[in-house]
Amino acid sequence: MTTSKFSQYWTLITILLVAIIAISSIVAWSRYSRSQPIEISISPAQELAGRIYIGGAVSNPGFYSLKAGDTIEALVQAAGIQDADLIQLKLYILEPGEEEQPQKIDLNRAEAWLLEALPGIGETRAQAIIDYRQQNGPFHNINELTKVEGIGTATYEKIKHLISVAD
Repeated sequence: MTTSKFSQYWTLITILLVAIIAISSIVAWSRYSRSQPIEISISPAQELAGRIYIGGAVSNPGFYSLKAGDTIEALVQAAGIQDADLIQLKLYILEPGEEEQPQKIDLNRAEAWLLEALPGIGETRAQAIIDYRQQNGPFHNINELTKVEGIGTATYEKIKHLISVAD
């Protein structure tokens, strides 16, 4: 074989290889470029369906946000069931435009830090309420608060709408 034939032979092989690679690339590109576009669906954030108050025999009584799809059972679980009888549930639905009442502090269950949040009740008076409760038993009505040393009528009038006594 002469060098010119040898050179022509390798030139032909090179051209064939380049043609095969080019055709393969075009076929691969055309297949993948025609694929279906990827659809990305972003669901809107769950809208708030309302608020529900959970109280009674639960660890964390208070208002809970109710989202679409939530169940009452899940909210009760979130409130921390103690020895609650789940068969006996009381449900109250607010009327349109009706405002929810602020959560009242139960004088018979509140800890000192919670009592201190009341206007006019500091650390000393909060401890006096707890001491009174321990010495005399639970409060029967909110008026009994005036019997606690250091709490007079003026203080009682400021906080009477913020306190309660559990049944």
